[in-house]
Amino acid sequence: MSTPASATKLDTQFHAWLNGDLWPEASAKGISKKTFDAAFDGVKPNLKLPDLVMPGKKATTPRKQHQAEFGSPGAYFAEKTVRAVTAGGRTRAAANARAIAAIEKRYGVPGEVLLAIWGRESGFGAAKMPYDAFEVLGTKAFMATRKDFFRTELVAALEIVERGLAPVGAMKSSWAGALGQPQFMPTSFLRHAVDFDGDGRVDIWNSVPDTLASIANYLVHYGWVKGRGWGLEVTVPEAVSCSLEGPDQGKRISQWADMGIKRVAARPFPARELKAEGFLLMPAGRGGPAFIVTPNFYVLKQYNTSDLYALFIGHGADRIANGDSNFSGRWGEVGGLHRSDIATLQRALEAEGYDVGSADGLPGFKTRRSIGKWQARNGRAATCFPDADLVTALK
Repeated sequence: MSTPASATKLDTQFHAWLNGDLWPEASAKGISKKTFDAAFDGVKPNLKLPDLVMPGKKATTPRKQHQAEFGSPGAYFAEKTVRAVTAGGRTRAAANARAIAAIEKRYGVPGEVLLAIWGRESGFGAAKMPYDAFEVLGTKAFMATRKDFFRTELVAALEIVERGLAPVGAMKSSWAGALGQPQFMPTSFLRHAVDFDGDGRVDIWNSVPDTLASIANYLVHYGWVKGRGWGLEVTVPEAVSCSLEGPDQGKRISQWADMGIKRVAARPFPARELKAEGFLLMPAGRGGPAFIVTPNFYVLKQYNTSDLYALFIGHGADRIANGDSNFSGRWGEVGGLHRSDIATLQRALEAEGYDVGSADGLPGFKTRRSIGKWQARNGRAATCFPDADLVTALK
């Protein structure tokens, strides 16, 4: 814990960094001294923010993260959480029907997808944004584990004010520095936020049309394919290896069908999709629902890199449009493991030459399919998902 003396010293270091290090860069990028001083007036480092490293110290993995329990992906889809988005989405679809129709026409992104993101990111604008963006971004640019990332975002936040897109007092954010109802980082605001309601201001804090159109503009920038959905739930026969998962192993959907993959509930694949490319997604390996996803799924991952986030948005959008119906597949139980166990497993796989993406304790698709390949090569049934026995075998 910091003492009054150490807090004063840190505050002095912070302001020396602002004026001696950050200001020359900001000035070179067109930020006026008036804007700079207004943004940091009264700002001090916020030591309650996560992922901070005190000056002169080395970054370490937080104990609570190291010991965090590794649970089933199904927990991400708690019915209460999903229904809050789907019920709220349907209500707001009716209330904003004209604006949504105009946004769909201009951008080609379905309204239910925009509503699902809006609901997930900020509870349709109800989530509190209690932080001063300059306090958050300034603290993190000065002393976080990803200082360079937050420095770029901090300069972008200054540019927002300098260009008159928002006053300093309106720059309210999350604890991570994300702005407004769509939770854009400042660089995303500058690239993708739009004035859709025509009032002359880009207002993602208060305007629903601006919020939804900005989300649509973001998705289009990253390649949203008009006329295609995000994906379909399927069943995968044992003869099809779960290690075929991933965005780099796409096939025509007709080819997946020829391999024995079927849509759930005996529904056919849409005829228009059969010649298009699809990708196998098994977020819990053999222990949960499986999907054939389209390139639009990976566009959703540009909003948040988690497979589960993109799946939540796709699933939520389907339920907003078609009514509340859960996945057909059921999520298996995962017990007795911590993120540190998963990281140990990942490092062991890396040592044997497998590509796990990152040994971060989170089993993304590269880790899942590497598990499946290791299991198959060692005479085990391929589940493509970590368990306690696998962790022990790989130690």
